[in-house]
Amino acid sequence: MFRLIAADLRRQWLGAAAVALLIVLATALGVVVTLQERALRLGSARAAAAFDVVIGAPGSETQLVLSSVFLQAAPLPLLPGRVLAALLDDPKVAWAAPVGFGDFAGPYPIVGTTQSLVDGIGGLGAGSAFAKLGEAVVGAHVDRAIGETIQPMHGESHWPASLHHGVTYRVVGRLRPTGTPWDRAVLVPIEAVWRLHAHGANADEHDGRAAPGRAADAAPRPPRFEVPIDPAALTAPGAPGLPAIVVKPRTIADAYKLRRQWRTERSLAVFPGEVLTRLYGTLGDARTVLSLVAWGAQGLVLAAVLLVVVLHVLQRRRQIGALRAFGARREIIVLLVWLEAFAILAAGVVAGFAVGYGAARLLSAGLTATSGVALPVAFAGEDAASLAVLLAVGAVAAALPALLAYRQSPAAALRS
Repeated sequence: MFRLIAADLRRQWLGAAAVALLIVLATALGVVVTLQERALRLGSARAAAAFDVVIGAPGSETQLVLSSVFLQAAPLPLLPGRVLAALLDDPKVAWAAPVGFGDFAGPYPIVGTTQSLVDGIGGLGAGSAFAKLGEAVVGAHVDRAIGETIQPMHGESHWPASLHHGVTYRVVGRLRPTGTPWDRAVLVPIEAVWRLHAHGANADEHDGRAAPGRAADAAPRPPRFEVPIDPAALTAPGAPGLPAIVVKPRTIADAYKLRRQWRTERSLAVFPGEVLTRLYGTLGDARTVLSLVAWGAQGLVLAAVLLVVVLHVLQRRRQIGALRAFGARREIIVLLVWLEAFAILAAGVVAGFAVGYGAARLLSAGLTATSGVALPVAFAGEDAASLAVLLAVGAVAAALPALLAYRQSPAAALRS
């Protein structure tokens, strides 16, 4: 029986391959949707794990999380500097660190912060912490070696006019890999960001105009960066505003107290995980729609496959009649046709899972390269259940042409 099936598949290999390919593509579509949505949820949750509470100015909670946790550049309203001073003095806070944006080093965002955040997201894997304003710690995937210099730019432009002329950071350390967007960030002292942008606003260096009180032909002097970090600057009266502050509470109860305390008309406190849960709800709706599309495509493909197999059985009427005439029982004919149809369907489904997994891995690798969020692609128990359901449906569907062969009369088949 198996030799007959193998011989028939070899003879009809082109048609069998075309049918299997349709099944592969339809199955892979559903697998990619499932695996990619799961990878996005797991990856974003892991990226936000180190950020218990984020405090910012009133505005969009989603944008606050996307900017402070996932480093998606966007203008945020500023918190008064006194908020950071109050948090650093709060006994409910284990540590609090500012997050300031504004510049890039090529494709890598430059983030102003403090050593507390460096330690909080994983710590150093090599080198040392920044001790001067002109020193920087780079993420694990930043293409800069320890000892190299970085010249900050306004935005991601590579035009020379966008550079902060006369200003450089020297790389002194590298973060441990975190699987988050911070692997592609350049971390510098927040005081350096304050000083650099205050200088740029006063000197107006981009269009060549002199600052008030400066001679028109005098070049603006870059801020002094070869000076030690002054921790007192964070809590000094009149400290500059901040886009966001990352807070590590001492206990879970303290986390809820801090969120209630700073969720006012003048400030916004969020749990990043809570914000992501709402985003997952939106993703879940999108996944449902895409899954329905995938299941619909699989249903259409299955119908087309059954039509092709039924036509194939009708074309083999004389062969089936000859087998019956030589003594083959009806049950053997049914099993022969069912096994051949199910083999094509099962091979397409299994190959579709493999192709879908590979496509999801490639898609996740591309998204990780651009966003920095590690997206883990892996099968789960529910995927095994989906595979079993698809195989069961294929087994039932393959019974249709088998029953058609069962009802054929050998005499009528030989006369056709």
